[in-house]
Amino acid sequence: MLTHLLIKNYALIRELELNPSPHLNAITGETGAGKSIMLGAIGLLTGNRADTRVLWDESEKCIIEGAFNIRPYGLKSFFEEEGLDYSDETLIRREISASGKSRSFVNDTPVTLDLLKRLGSRLMDVHSQHETLELGNMKFQLRLVDAYAGHAALLNRYDEAWKNFEAARLQLQHTEASAQALRNESDYISFQLDELVRANLQPGEQEQCEAELKIMEHAEEIKLRLRNVLDLLSASDFSSLNTLRQARQLLQGITAYSGECENLLQRLTGLQAELDDVVAGLEHLDNRVEYDPRRAETLNARLDLIYRLQQKHRVKTVEELLSIAEGLQQKASAAANLDEALAEARQRFKQASDELNHRAIQLSQARKKVFEPLCRKLVQLLAELGMPEARLAVDHQQISPGPSGIDRVEFLFTANKGVSLRPLSQVASGGEFSRLMFAIKYVMAEKTEMPTLILDEIDTGVSGETAYKLGRLMQQMARRHQLITITHLPQIAARADAHFMVYKETYRSRTVSNVQPLTGAKRVEFIARMIGGEQPTPAALTHARELLQEAAL
Repeated sequence: MLTHLLIKNYALIRELELNPSPHLNAITGETGAGKSIMLGAIGLLTGNRADTRVLWDESEKCIIEGAFNIRPYGLKSFFEEEGLDYSDETLIRREISASGKSRSFVNDTPVTLDLLKRLGSRLMDVHSQHETLELGNMKFQLRLVDAYAGHAALLNRYDEAWKNFEAARLQLQHTEASAQALRNESDYISFQLDELVRANLQPGEQEQCEAELKIMEHAEEIKLRLRNVLDLLSASDFSSLNTLRQARQLLQGITAYSGECENLLQRLTGLQAELDDVVAGLEHLDNRVEYDPRRAETLNARLDLIYRLQQKHRVKTVEELLSIAEGLQQKASAAANLDEALAEARQRFKQASDELNHRAIQLSQARKKVFEPLCRKLVQLLAELGMPEARLAVDHQQISPGPSGIDRVEFLFTANKGVSLRPLSQVASGGEFSRLMFAIKYVMAEKTEMPTLILDEIDTGVSGETAYKLGRLMQQMARRHQLITITHLPQIAARADAHFMVYKETYRSRTVSNVQPLTGAKRVEFIARMIGGEQPTPAALTHARELLQEAAL
């Protein structure tokens, strides 16, 4: 419930604070005093979009702040999922700067407008003329049936079945489309795959072939230079190896005299071994290098094939061609297994469809059971609210499964005897809509743990004895739920646990709206003014006291 409301620098409100009762709160005041402005500010806490034109003083930011006791609402999991710090006493704040920037906070943590809207809908239910008009919408009516019946579990199970059905349907469509595409290109896939398989490509072979061919194409020059190097290193009398052997022999003769000479001899020995190894490598390469026309022709043909395949598939390496071959093989396998894949997709779709139909029938049967008791309860309430001839029925049609089930529900209504039932949107007046909406809220309050309920002039078109009954019903409703109502009726204002008067005054040559809690004699006087005008008569004052005394019983 709302425990504290602060509004600063909003429209005609310079600064206003409100500490509502946990039960019935009445907000009254002259037309244009600013009651609806307060509602607009509260709407910002539920995620409504802001407008910089709401700033009372454009040099300062606007702040709307609401403190809520949320212990009864079971919102811990919601806070955890959204990464918010949970507290039984939660603070929501909305700030609007002169530049138009809007910021939202929950327990001092910045949040998005979407998150604020989802949280706000769990904390406050703001009835407005828009919602009254929405009563004629069939989707809205179906939601009312489910809320009255307490279908949360059934709806969750149906929603899960619907999502599974949609996923299976999309998967089947995808599988059928893929199957058709594979069938259309299966011959081409087979041709491409066969060509790559016959090529028998091996990783790294392109580089090996190119390297071998390069050596073969320059074989004459390579052999000439290799032999010259061998001459220098080992073949001639003055070769490096001969020179190195002679140097070792000379050094061996003096190693007995010097340890340093021994170290140098060992290093020369290592050099000779390394040089012997180099010479062996040169000789091996010299023996291998030879121009072979037939081998060159084979290498060129192999490389031509590789280059042609690379150009065809727009790649640059054999590895990429092998990857393409693997992908083609998978497509070919998929094409070969089309019937099996289609059968599996169709079976999953059938199972999901059967489950959806089962859940839809369960939900539909549960809905049908509450049509009559819901209408009966609403008609009883409407009779108390001055509509004794009101009748209400539900026109139900079964439709194809959709996100909300297989039910098309439309409320049919008449307020007058002898007039046939017709859809709500065609027959109800504004006052009738308001009373019907209140009756619905009353029934919902009996069935669910509702958030703070804010009613904006839901008593439109109500007067006399009906106003007394409406006030009593509000008082009964407020025993279970916090109720804030904007009203012009003294019969309702007198029954409030907390009564606030919104009024205009002048501040620094500007008009501002303010609010004042009414108690004692001031409350009596104001209710008397609601009864008899600006100058209440003694009879009006007596009537006001009687209303307050009756409400206290």
